Amino acid sequence: MKKTGMTIDNVKEVYSGAEGKLWELIMGEQIHVGGWGHSRILADAAEITEGQKVLDICSALGAGLRFLERNYGIQGYGLDVTEHMVDEAIIRTARDGQSGRITYKVGNAENIPWGDGEFDVVWGEDAWCYVDDKEKLIQEASRVLRPGGTIAFTDWIEGPEGMDEETAQRICSFMKFPDVLNRKKYEELLGNYGFKLKLSEDLTEEYAGYVEFYIKMLTEQLYFDALKIIGWDEEMFGAMGGEMMFMAQTARKGGFGRARFVAVKE
Repeated sequence: MKKTGMTIDNVKEVYSGAEGKLWELIMGEQIHVGGWGHSRILADAAEITEGQKVLDICSALGAGLRFLERNYGIQGYGLDVTEHMVDEAIIRTARDGQSGRITYKVGNAENIPWGDGEFDVVWGEDAWCYVDDKEKLIQEASRVLRPGGTIAFTDWIEGPEGMDEETAQRICSFMKFPDVLNRKKYEELLGNYGFKLKLSEDLTEEYAGYVEFYIKMLTEQLYFDALKIIGWDEEMFGAMGGEMMFMAQTARKGGFGRARFVAVKE
């Protein structure tokens, strides 16, 4: 698909303002589909073990690393382009008594501010869709991983049935994505940068159900809370709901979805 023109500044605006608060309202601090359970699936598939150094690219509020430190005993490092999210991650990590095991930096996923071979695992959950140059992201992830290290991530993708250009532009513009890849393209990039694929799993069907679940939550339970976040603008709320419904309908047709990947650096 063609680029939407969305930039890092658009991402910063989302996660420093009302939209970021809305996503946290409906998805919780982890801000990814499937919450705790899906983090557990990804961590187990990646065979994460105690003491490993894990870099979470696009670490948001730090909930992914807090989950991994608490349940797997890792040493965590977070990278996010939005200063507000890093500040919040530091506060929440201290609140949860985990500051000694997790640190954060503000930075760009296309130019990771750590040296070669520093990490055992590179981790990401439903966030790399915001990165403009995904090839550079995979290249950088490979660079900072040691030989034999693991990359494990989920992302929102073009589904197995594909999308026409108009649909792709509509969804990506609403979500502030520069573009989305399909599963085959991610597999190709991983192979190009020295990874041996262990897992590539399409999650589009269940993803559609989650989007419908979020819509139901917002309209039947969290209406007041959501309206408060966006300044009581019911017209805006209705328009956003319409875009989310369009996204769910596209997912039901297999056009837009989500996938899970695990690969090892050779």
